[in-house]
Amino acid sequence: MWNHISQHPFPVEAHFDHSLVLTYAYPVNALQTLIPDCLELDCFQDKWAFVAVAMVQTRKLRPKGFPEFMGSDFFLAGYRIFVRYHSQSGRRLRGLYILRSETDKARMKFLGNIFTNYKYSRIQVSADFVTNNMARIESPTTGLKLLADIGDDEAIPLPEGSPFPDWRSARTFAGPMPFTFSVNEKEVIIVEGKRSKWQPRPVRVIEAKVPYLKQIVPEEPILANAFITQNIPYEWTSGRREPRSQQCD
Repeated sequence: MWNHISQHPFPVEAHFDHSLVLTYAYPVNALQTLIPDCLELDCFQDKWAFVAVAMVQTRKLRPKGFPEFMGSDFFLAGYRIFVRYHSQSGRRLRGLYILRSETDKARMKFLGNIFTNYKYSRIQVSADFVTNNMARIESPTTGLKLLADIGDDEAIPLPEGSPFPDWRSARTFAGPMPFTFSVNEKEVIIVEGKRSKWQPRPVRVIEAKVPYLKQIVPEEPILANAFITQNIPYEWTSGRREPRSQQCD
C-alpha cells in the first residue's frame, strides 16, 4: 500500500507564475551512468545529452478538483535528464528522468516525498521575476545563483557554444517534455504533464552558477538554451506504473 501511495497516486493541478528552464549539454558518455538501463538518453546528433534545470514559482498546487485555498505556493528547482522510454504498449516516450527536486517550503518537501519519488529537499532561496525584466534567483543553501534578462528581446543570440544551430531547433528538441519518469526497484512510474498557453520565449543568461551539476558530473557543462514561460495553468496526471524490466537491473 505504501509503495502505491508514493507513486503519484492522484492527478495534481497548479498555476505557474514563472517557469525558467536552463538546459545544459554534455557529451553522451558523461550522463550515461546517471540513468537506469530501462531508459535511454535523448540525444541530439548522437553526440549531446542534456540536463534541464527548471526554476518555477508555483501557486495553488493541489490534488485536481480540490479548492484553491487548499493549495500550496512554493518555489521549485528541479534537475532532470532528457530521456526516452519504450513503454509496454510499444510507444517510445520522450521525457525527463528525475535527479533531484528542491523547494523553499517544508510542507512541499514533506508531502512531495510522501506522494512522489521526486527526491525533494528544502532550501533557502530568494527569487525575483518581476523587477526590471530580470530574473534573480539565489540560494545560500546550494550556491545556486542566476541572473537573466527575461525581457521580450527577439535578437537574443543562443548561448555561446550551444550545440543547437538556432532557437527554433533548441525549442523543438529541448522544449517542454510531456512525460516525467521515476524508477524504483520494481517499477517505472510515468507521469504526464498537461498545459495550455505554453509559449516559451528565449532569455539572455547573464550569470548562472549551478553547483549541483558539478556534484553529479565533473565535466564542465555547456549552456545550450534558456527559455521562460509565464502565467501557465498546469496539470499532472496520476502516475502510470509499469513493471521494471530485467534490463533495468
